[in-house]
Amino acid sequence: MPLLDLPERSRQLRDLAHEFESLRARVRGVSYTPGTDALRQISPLLLKTQDLTATLLVRLGALANSPYTRIPGSHASLECLSALVIASTQAGNDLASALHANPLEGAAFPGYPAYSESDRVARHAEAIPLMTGHLADAAHQLDLSATGCHYVATGITRDLADAQADQAKSAQMDLGPALSPAQYDALQALSAGEGKLYESLQRGMGVTRVATHDGTRISIATYRALAKRGLVTADTSTSLFHGQKITVTDHGQQALAQGRPAATPTTRTMAASKPPVVQGARR
Repeated sequence: MPLLDLPERSRQLRDLAHEFESLRARVRGVSYTPGTDALRQISPLLLKTQDLTATLLVRLGALANSPYTRIPGSHASLECLSALVIASTQAGNDLASALHANPLEGAAFPGYPAYSESDRVARHAEAIPLMTGHLADAAHQLDLSATGCHYVATGITRDLADAQADQAKSAQMDLGPALSPAQYDALQALSAGEGKLYESLQRGMGVTRVATHDGTRISIATYRALAKRGLVTADTSTSLFHGQKITVTDHGQQALAQGRPAATPTTRTMAASKPPVVQGARR
């Protein structure tokens, strides 16, 4: 499972939390008469609890067998989900206990006296507080399950954000100092392709220059600064006279992804204070 899938895993856990909350409300609001009616009202609640427990196990398994385990903080999330399996299972046990405490109607063995109405009333009176207690315990365990799912979902989102921030910080450290605006512009122009490093003859001397597809002017000093940091590379299999193709490396692409740096106040001040060149008119 790629790390990019983690937001979806977080959403699934929040959906599961909402289902636990809905079931908790149903358990708290269940109305029944001891006997067959209670069996009919409580049984679906038990089955739903078992279904949610199974879903919780699937969510736990997916995370435990994913790259999420390599992210700092993931151990606590997995431990919490494991504990929630106990809570949701306990909720099912409490509902099962409520059904076990529920007095069902039936005929006695032959030779034994039949149950009287007073016996039935007494058994119902004895069962109601027991069943109420079990239902309250089940609602509490469902509440814990819902809260835990929300907690883990938030933890996954936080852990992923921290991991991505660390990766970005690490990538920035690998790239070294931030690019200057001129270096960024040069790198961006070269990233479009067709950039070449070539040597031209000027007054009988070889001068190395950089050519781009859109005519962006790049000084050889700027190019060499980018090459020294491993942001660009030239194809040395061809001669400078024919032109060596310039390629922006993966590190260079990462540097571009950081965005264009803002000009420093010093740079802007110098640019603003530079006097214009005035050419005298010839008479």
